[in-house]
Amino acid sequence: MKKVISSLIIACAAITASAAPSILSLKHSISDNSITYPESFETDTHKMLQNWYLQNYTVLNTNFDKSQPLNATDEVYIKRLSALPTTIEMPYNQIVRSYINMYTQRKRELVEAMLGMSLYYMPIFEQALERHGVPLELRYLPVIESALNPDAVSKAGATGLWQFMLPTARGLGMEISTLVDERRDPHVSSEAAAVYLKQLYNMYGDWSLAIAAYNCGPGNVNKALRRAGIEDKKDKDFWSIYYFLPQETRGYVPAFIAANYVMTYYNLHGISPALAKRPIITDSVHVSKRVNFNQISQVLNIPVEEIRVLNPQYRHDIIPGDIRPYSLVLPSMQVYSYIMSEDSIAGRDATLYARRSVVEPTSLEELENNGEFTTKLVVKTHKVKRGETLSGIAKKYGVSVSDIKKWNGMRKNSVPRGRNLKINTYERVRIEKPASDTTSEANTSESLAEASSDAEKAVTETVAAVASDTAKKAKKTAAPATQTKQKKSTSTSSTKSKGGFTNHKVKKGESLYRIAKAKGTTVEAIQKANGMSGSAIREGQTLKIPR
Repeated sequence: MKKVISSLIIACAAITASAAPSILSLKHSISDNSITYPESFETDTHKMLQNWYLQNYTVLNTNFDKSQPLNATDEVYIKRLSALPTTIEMPYNQIVRSYINMYTQRKRELVEAMLGMSLYYMPIFEQALERHGVPLELRYLPVIESALNPDAVSKAGATGLWQFMLPTARGLGMEISTLVDERRDPHVSSEAAAVYLKQLYNMYGDWSLAIAAYNCGPGNVNKALRRAGIEDKKDKDFWSIYYFLPQETRGYVPAFIAANYVMTYYNLHGISPALAKRPIITDSVHVSKRVNFNQISQVLNIPVEEIRVLNPQYRHDIIPGDIRPYSLVLPSMQVYSYIMSEDSIAGRDATLYARRSVVEPTSLEELENNGEFTTKLVVKTHKVKRGETLSGIAKKYGVSVSDIKKWNGMRKNSVPRGRNLKINTYERVRIEKPASDTTSEANTSESLAEASSDAEKAVTETVAAVASDTAKKAKKTAAPATQTKQKKSTSTSSTKSKGGFTNHKVKKGESLYRIAKAKGTTVEAIQKANGMSGSAIREGQTLKIPR
């Protein structure tokens, strides 16, 4: 009986030991059939390859052997990862291998694009990490966070190369507004990321947990540690709490290890390295005026796309330097030109980009004077300049790329320098109104009045002539009657024109301005004639109109 009990105890101990392997063995043997890949793996690679920087500053090495070799063995992967000169541990397991396979097989074009972008971004990352004393291998975090796209925005709202959420970014001192988002600024966001990663490492004392917390937040990591029952600091490890972490975070550290691998050993998998087509050496200048990228582009003859690539933090091509000084990154040779041309840049099309600080509402009389407006199709011709793209031209005229291609019978997105493009735009034009009914009526009344006056004058002259003949032939007694008749006629005519006014009954929809225009007088004259201080009138009101 004792032998049976002893055997059961030994068997239970063996089962327990196999069910709870050590951390050391777990990190190498762990497996997961439900892997969730980061959003950066969903990047539209073809769209990314159209990036202005990649097209103008880099070129893929076409002489490189792009044949895809067979996957390496586990022993080879372990040996290569062990050879990486890193402080952060780079263990190998089947989860890490799945990410390596993703990069080296299905996402080969993405790796090529990231290698091209890394020529510019990696030195910025390394300088920030070095300044804050954190491991340089963390420079590959943006590879899995954003695929090195400064304009990347996740489904949760994380933005920029380092994918900061808004509260975290503001807590680290970054500015986020309608015009400026420093999460997109490679320099500012890299400094903030280095500070944040150092804070997380000081919290856990382990880089794998710090990296996991960077992805899902310290709260989720602390919760996983509590659920795993780990209290001793030396036992804290990403792999020991793997199954207690959110599903996406489980693949985060393995993806980070795979990113370090592929950005180092890409050539061993037939992935073409990107070469610098021309060096990009930049410098920065402080801008203390409100300027638009188009103003800088036109004066310094720099493509707008290049300014955007170097300054992705300005969300609408506007640098609000009138609020406070802001940094502008330019090719180093252009910085001095900017300083010398600053006034010319700010004054270029100033009225087009001006922002009003005081505005008075338009009066009713001015609106009536301006009339009504409509839009009219206007066909313009644009001559393509050096460095211009269809997207930039489309944005300039407020149209779409597809429209430009349709108007000009184009199939490709590329456009040669010097070509004249037809652009259909719309302009605001005034509608010339026909004479209103009131004006017609007024003109008709005046014509009738003039005709009546002429008739009356003719009758009076005829009567006078007859009276003159009668006076010669008739007796002297008839003269007083004739004179009386003439005086009466003259008196009637003067009464009609006494005071120099005519009466006008206000119709529905009329205004003083329209009445004055129809009667050939002014608003002020009508107001004075009627003792009015304002412009308000009502339907049915009778107004005295000066002749």
